[in-house]
Amino acid sequence: MSGSSASAHVREITVAHSPDSDDAFMFYGLATNKVRVPGLKFTHTLTDIETLNRKALEGFYDVTAISFHAYPYLQDKYALMPSGGSVGEGYGPMIVSPKKFTPDEVKQVKIAVPGTLTTAYLALKLFAPQIETEVVPFDQIIPAVLEGKYEAGLIIHEGQLTYSRSGLHKVLDMGRWWRDLTGLPLPLGGNAIKRSLGPELMQNVCVALRNSIQYALDNRAEALEYAMQFARDLDVQSADKFVGMYVNERTLDYGADGREAIRKLLDLGYERGIIQIKPNVDFVD
Repeated sequence: MSGSSASAHVREITVAHSPDSDDAFMFYGLATNKVRVPGLKFTHTLTDIETLNRKALEGFYDVTAISFHAYPYLQDKYALMPSGGSVGEGYGPMIVSPKKFTPDEVKQVKIAVPGTLTTAYLALKLFAPQIETEVVPFDQIIPAVLEGKYEAGLIIHEGQLTYSRSGLHKVLDMGRWWRDLTGLPLPLGGNAIKRSLGPELMQNVCVALRNSIQYALDNRAEALEYAMQFARDLDVQSADKFVGMYVNERTLDYGADGREAIRKLLDLGYERGIIQIKPNVDFVD
């Protein structure tokens, strides 16, 4: 077969995820062609999670990382992939402040949040429905709090490991709060795939992602070296810890309790009026 006719049969799959070390680690196998799928070519776009949530509302990418909070708004266009989730096992986004607020006291201050479609925001509103918030890009929240623009901030990603360096105090860990409330892990983000690809292609891409995660877990040192280019302000040891928090066996498979946690989180959000569309959690299986 000639080169031109071979390439005619290659289907491009557009993949988008956030530019942080855990997502980079997860997609390492696919991004570096260590994991290949005959007939498929994966192209990667990296941008922040709130932008990905908004793009997913338009059905922009074939495969995209999303916040679970956003899923009800795009469930008609996307199904959830059975692997690729970032799940906090009693840890997750945190409210931090220069002041030693109690959890009740912090409900009275304006909090900088990384986006209203993030799961961090959903958890915050479940914790404190009346709380006043303002959206700030996730990587500018800690600086904005340190400058005194906000009395507290809701931090995600690597900030969960670095906030204390800046002299900030942890007021509340939303993952721990959620576990105390429900006994379940806190599902933060997952990967979604466009329904318009059709069942067979959706299944093939889901297998490819799972293989990419497995490859990274099996080849941790090289995958971590690749992920370090996205590990904002983290040394290798901290990046390894952060990746371990969010890429693990639970990332390969949510497990029954992980899936239950997604449904519980979204159903609660809907019941409390934070989510406007009734959730219908649907996995490619």
